[in-house]
Amino acid sequence: MNSRPSRLSLPMKRVQLSKPYYFYLLRCRDQSFYAGIAIDLKKRFQDHRSGRGSAYVKSRWPAELVYFEKHPSRSLALRREAAVKNFSRRQKIELIQSGYSQKN
Repeated sequence: MNSRPSRLSLPMKRVQLSKPYYFYLLRCRDQSFYAGIAIDLKKRFQDHRSGRGSAYVKSRWPAELVYFEKHPSRSLALRREAAVKNFSRRQKIELIQSGYSQKN
């Protein structure tokens, strides 16, 4: 007999497919920008609208979604958020004007 275990007896590894995450920018009432990430962009915007989002946006409502990008993982979305938070106001406006979010 063959002493090797059959393929059927080996433990199965679970493959977890990561959900896409969105990086987004809101323009608030005072013209400031708020950057965040979300799995469900529509739900997150509704959270902001109802006051369950961030305190920053709640105190500066109304806000509008002006930009978003889709990323394959939370990690990449967080990296993008951190990078854009370090942008100058002018760089953020240029990013919004690039219209990239409309291509996603």
